[in-house]
Formats: sequence, structure tokens, C-alpha cells
Amino acid sequence: MVAEQRVPQDRAGEPQGTDSEPLGEEKIYVASQWQLMWWRFRKHKPAMIAVVAIIILYGVAIFAEFFSMVEPEQTNVTRILTSPTRIHFYDPEKGFSLRPFVYGIERDRDPVTLRYSYAEDRAVIYPLRFFVRGFEYKLWGLRRASLQSLHFMGFDVQGGEAYLFGTDRLGRDVYSRIVHSARISLSIGIVGVFLSLILGILLGGMSGYFGGWVDLLIQRVIEFIRSIPTIPLWMALAAAVPQDWPPQRVYFSITILLSLIAWTGLARVVRGRFLSLREEDFVMAARLAGSNELRIILRHMVPSFLSHIIASITLSIPRMILSETSLSFLGLGLRPPVISWGVMLRDAQNVQAVSLSPWLLLPGLIIVITVLAFNFMGDGLRDAADPYAR
Repeated sequence: MVAEQRVPQDRAGEPQGTDSEPLGEEKIYVASQWQLMWWRFRKHKPAMIAVVAIIILYGVAIFAEFFSMVEPEQTNVTRILTSPTRIHFYDPEKGFSLRPFVYGIERDRDPVTLRYSYAEDRAVIYPLRFFVRGFEYKLWGLRRASLQSLHFMGFDVQGGEAYLFGTDRLGRDVYSRIVHSARISLSIGIVGVFLSLILGILLGGMSGYFGGWVDLLIQRVIEFIRSIPTIPLWMALAAAVPQDWPPQRVYFSITILLSLIAWTGLARVVRGRFLSLREEDFVMAARLAGSNELRIILRHMVPSFLSHIIASITLSIPRMILSETSLSFLGLGLRPPVISWGVMLRDAQNVQAVSLSPWLLLPGLIIVITVLAFNFMGDGLRDAADPYAR
């Protein structure tokens, strides 16, 4: 008796071919643009790692009070320029411990240089615990609740202290200040790019769609702005901000100033795309259907290269963060009591401070990690924006 040969079937009961390659090609042909982008993007390993890093950074920025160990403005004159605290899992007397702990801190003063030095007091042990109660805060300005004194890491016992990234010249915890400054530095990149995105799409779209004297005028303005050296232009605009303005107004003014400069690159990209798309059949069909010019631009032309715009945005955010950091480092951007990575780097302006307290440069390391993460993610999105490329 000859065994019956069964034909492979899919879940719907339809016959399935034995060769899997044509089926894969068919799946690609019927996939949407966003599916194709996702399939290519997830193959870009550095970009996927960068996405995880960016999610962590923004998660820490959103819940800064929860992740900080002390209040960012809390000073301690007995812990000025303390080196980063070491976390231990092994004690010579008690052996290994599954729970991390830190030793106490004892202070000594050099009789010659009169400089304070800090060492571990191994007779005192403070176990480091997670999800403990600490200083109370108002998360996002909401009313005080039971969970709004909960912190990711801290001590249950009185007197425990740990400075993961050391302290600055006023005895403030550098780790807690970096966590809180992430909210300002990362949000100014998002807000600034959003404003420059609006200007770039509108002005670049008008330049490429209408042409003529509109194109000539907008392009000359772009060339004039791009011909001015960037840093002197930033300094001139930031110096025009009054010194007596409150921190919130300074924040928004710096964001707007950076946006007024950063829109030129995106506008040129949008103009080039519009020049190639304005004679396409779907644009002509929209005109014949009675659509006005603004609707054609926003509903038909912009979505056709939206993936490229998203890739450009991710590459523009790190430039915006670096711009704010440069202005704040030079003392022309955000100023205390506002905390940003650029403001924190002002403590490391001289060689002596860096040589004696190198941990003051840790905000710069966080900036490097953030910029690299956005660049890797932007490279992945840029490659995924052309989903039919092999």
C-alpha cells in the first residue's frame, strides 16, 4: 500500500509551496512601508542597542526624582570633592555578600596642602538597598502621595551615604545632578528639533513646491544663515537674552534660538524631495481633485518621504543637545539654578579641577553616550528608509 503524500498547508488550509523563498518574496511584496522599515531596522544590531540606551536615558530623565539618591541642590560641606564611592560585595571579615554595600567615609586633612582627603572606614558597613524610602518629592508636579518618597536605591539605616559619581566643589552629589540634568538636556533636544521640523518642512516645502521667487528668497536666507559661523552666532543670540529672566523663560528662549538656526539643513532636504515629487502623477491627481496647495504638501507629498524625515530628526537631536551644552558651558545658555549637562561641565573648565577631580567630567561622558546612541539609531533608520535595497 502506497503511503499518501500530504501537501503542506498553511493555517488557513491553503496549499503551501515547498520552496520557502518565493513565499518570503511574496511576504515582502504585500508588506507595508513601515513593516519593511522595521524588518530592516531590527537587523541593524548597533541601532537596536542604541534604541535600548535611549529608552533608558529618557526613562531616567522622566523619573529623575525616583532614580536620584539625594536632592540635587543638597550641599554637604564635609564632603567637598569626594571621589566616587566604591560598591562592594566582599568584606575581608564577613566574606561575600549577595547584597551590595558600601563602607563609611572618614575625612582627613593634609597639613601641607590643607586639602581634604577621603578614605573608606572599613569598620562601618552600610547595606545598599533597592526601592527604599528617602526624601519626599512631587513627581511631575502632582500632589504628594505615598509612592512619592520611594527611590530606586538608598539606605535603610541612618548615616548611610554613597556618592556613585563623587561630589562637586559644593559637596553636591554628582550622580543625582546628572540624573536631574538629563531631563533638561534631553527635552531641549526634542523640543528644539520639533520646532525646527515645522520650520524646515514648511519653508523647504514652499521653496521646492512653488519655485520661482519664493524658492530664490528662501534659499538666499538659508545660505546667509549657514554662512555665519555657528558658535559666534549662538553666542550673539544667547547674549541677547536678559540676565534677569527666570530660568523657565531662559530655557524656552534658548530652545527657540537653537531652532531658528537648525531648520536650514532639513529645509534643503525637503526642497530637494519636493522638486522631484511636484511633477508626479499623484500630485497632479490631487490638484485635479480640487485639493489646495497646503493639503497637497502636508497630506500627499510629506508622507511620501516621512521615513527620511524621521531619520533626519534622529540625527538632528544630538546636534541640538551639543548646541545647548556648548552655550551652557560658555556661560551663555542655561544658568544655575537650572541643572543641565552643560551647566555641570562648567565646574571642569580648568585643568587643575580636572586633574584633581576627574569625575567632574562624567557629564561629558553621558553626552558622548547619548550622541552616539542617537547617531547609531539615525544610521539604522536611514538604512531602513530604503526598504527595497539589498
